[in-house]
Amino acid sequence: MDDGIVRAEEIVRDQAGLRSRYAEPSELVRNKVLNRIDRHARAFIGLSPFLVIATAGADGSADASPRGDAPGFVTVADETTLLIPDRRGNNLCDSLSNVVENPKVGLVFFVPGVNETLRVNGGAAITTDPAVLQPMTVDGKVPTSALRVTVDQLYFHCGKALIRSRLWDPAAQIERGSFPTLGKILSDQIKGVDTAEADARLENSYRNHLY
Repeated sequence: MDDGIVRAEEIVRDQAGLRSRYAEPSELVRNKVLNRIDRHARAFIGLSPFLVIATAGADGSADASPRGDAPGFVTVADETTLLIPDRRGNNLCDSLSNVVENPKVGLVFFVPGVNETLRVNGGAAITTDPAVLQPMTVDGKVPTSALRVTVDQLYFHCGKALIRSRLWDPAAQIERGSFPTLGKILSDQIKGVDTAEADARLENSYRNHLY
């Protein structure tokens, strides 16, 4: 009920204020965090065609970016090292620019049909070594660079978020025509962009320039 009184929004400003709102994590949750890639994590990464990488610049500005390819596109080099190829994209290099300034990264791996995800936190470096990049060749295209991620923390995350979102449920998919194409979105956002031309360029890029 609106009583006309303007109230200040309650904002959490410190760790004590945060923890006062939440129960302590269980011993199981605390103990599941590993500092290496075990056999279950290795198998999950081998099945994963998609991940999200979170980075931050030197000024603290944050970015999250999708990465996807055939299952197993991320190489497990050893029990603490991952190699992630950088395929063709928009050339903004947001994630890579951040890594140059701040090597800390967070990864979330997804496997279609599995509600649990795999989280990895660590440090990253950009490699352009041909010996590293050559084995990542797809359709005759060698990636321009790759991220070498050294694992600090690794753990499986429970499936509640994906269950709540019904991410893998075909019945939850929207009709594609109910949402504008990217070409239409760009034409609305950028003066002078033609919808049909933008959609045609995107379709050509999807069809002929994935790698």
